[in-house]
Amino acid sequence: MTKCANVAIIGRPNAGKSTLLNAILGEHLSIVTDKPQTTRKRVLGIHTTDNTQLVFTDTPGILKPNYGMQHAMMGYVRETLAEADIICVIVDVVKSVKHEAMTDPMIDRLLHPLLRVPQEERIPIVLVVNKMDALSSAQKALPLIEQARQSGMFVSSVAVSARDNREVDQLVKVLTELAPENDFMYEPDQLSTLPQRFFVAELIREAIFKKFRQEIPYATDVSIAEFKEDPDSKWHITADITVERPTQKGILIGKKGAALKEIGSEARIKIEDHLDQPVYLELFVKVRSDWRNDRNQLMNLGY
Repeated sequence: MTKCANVAIIGRPNAGKSTLLNAILGEHLSIVTDKPQTTRKRVLGIHTTDNTQLVFTDTPGILKPNYGMQHAMMGYVRETLAEADIICVIVDVVKSVKHEAMTDPMIDRLLHPLLRVPQEERIPIVLVVNKMDALSSAQKALPLIEQARQSGMFVSSVAVSARDNREVDQLVKVLTELAPENDFMYEPDQLSTLPQRFFVAELIREAIFKKFRQEIPYATDVSIAEFKEDPDSKWHITADITVERPTQKGILIGKKGAALKEIGSEARIKIEDHLDQPVYLELFVKVRSDWRNDRNQLMNLGY
């Protein structure tokens, strides 16, 4: 007997969704920074044991969209929920204790339609209380976890520290028990279905998020223009970094190209580690005015 489930990972920005996915898989698959809205697209990761396959989808943080790209991001969340066999709602326990609630109105509104169906037909929703390592006392979370249990929204709750990989195995155990009997969707040794180009672009974007504050990370996107594999030498990768204004281009490049070189150096190390292959990385910065609100440009960038 084998079991298999699509598991949606949802939550507010910076709740630790990507860190959790990486902890479950034991791989740096989804990029992580200390800034909200780092994840923009769906990241699929596959966890397979002898008889169970859990196909996780990391999603952008739930927010009220202000421009075209954010509308696309929320579209990914809704698509993932529509395909899910199990839903994991990730919450930041520190923020939950501060606001005296495990979820908020945005998450509740998103899940409400799923709760209208009869109990026996509902998609199981698991509450994942994250960042327990940042809480001064675990006792502070217990009343809120009990409150969430009594709400009837969740079939189970697990308190974890994704950053420290604490109780993550317990979460996987809970999800394994909830997974329905089914054939595996993917080969047992497969980690993701996404192409290497996607992960390379994401690692470059991660380097940008770590280098800059506020405006620049959110006004940029990365696309791979060239990806040449060479069995006898370094692989050659060319990437275009899109910005909205010439001033942002100047900041991103820096004096005598110093900032762009730093981004390239940081990203290249991560890319070589990911590909297990030496690479030659070229970065170019291109200005595309108001690309975050332009439907055609968003489609060209894969949104």
